[in-house]
Amino acid sequence: MNYTYKMVQIPPSVEVKKGESNTGAAAYLQSIVNREAKQDWEFYRVDEIGVSENPGCLSGFLGARGPIQLYYVVTFRKPA
Repeated sequence: MNYTYKMVQIPPSVEVKKGESNTGAAAYLQSIVNREAKQDWEFYRVDEIGVSENPGCLSGFLGARGPIQLYYVVTFRKPA
């Protein structure tokens, strides 16, 4: 079966109310999954992606590498 995919970037950290730290992240993800499910998207998986920016001209010339930032992406799919 062929699928169409949709990626939704989420922040690397989630702020929750005091006392909700053990369920806050799950509730946040659940709200995203439920929002997309209303539009017929099926949850598929969550991935961590490292992204680095190229350093400036002089830094690159001297061999410097840009810092790696981690991002999280939730993947949804539905039949094409």
